[in-house]
Amino acid sequence: MLLDPDAESSVAYELCQVVGRAILPYRAADAYGTAFFFQSGDDPVGEALLTAADLVGAVGGELGLRASVTEPAGVAPDAVAQGEIVPGWSSFPGDGVAVLPTAGLHRYAGDGGWRWRVQPVPAGIAAGPEAVADLGADASSAFVLAHGVREDGSRPLEVAIERVVRDGDDVRITTELPPGYVGAPVFVVRADATGDVSLYCLGLVLPGVGGHPVATFDRIGAVLSAARGDA
Repeated sequence: MLLDPDAESSVAYELCQVVGRAILPYRAADAYGTAFFFQSGDDPVGEALLTAADLVGAVGGELGLRASVTEPAGVAPDAVAQGEIVPGWSSFPGDGVAVLPTAGLHRYAGDGGWRWRVQPVPAGIAAGPEAVADLGADASSAFVLAHGVREDGSRPLEVAIERVVRDGDDVRITTELPPGYVGAPVFVVRADATGDVSLYCLGLVLPGVGGHPVATFDRIGAVLSAARGDA
């Protein structure tokens, strides 16, 4: 669904309010990216951190922390090294996705005297096959929440308003995104049969040149089950 510029700006603002604290900067040894919290159901066991598989293989990765995602103020570190989190990332290169169940993150925070204060992307807005199938060769509005990389090295939370298309089973963002955006969640809007418009998390950004494939949630769902060891 392609929105007019005013509607796109409204959606971008709303996303920052609703899931802004789901988004965290991630730094690999030689690359910058983004990770985000996702909650599949009411059970805390269903909470996971998601990013692109290409980011998590190298030694030296770390997850950046913003003041707004931890409490009490001034206690949490600025970053968490991936080696500090047990269990660590499960990588699924065939799907392009990496999953970190958050039990280790919560344990790490508790040992340090602080706690997470996040807004996970809820399972209820994860795009199913129908939402993915609604995409076509005509461009639809897409919204990417990510931590970009400024010249001074800072990692502000940003929203990129982009275009997404589908070609067969492949879903792509049509332009190349700035550094820091790989692994970030991609959102779209969809109208139902009655004309009501709903927001969906389409999936996450994968590396690309001239554009970016999107790992859609109809693929991510299977990855999450495998990471939890579901039958």
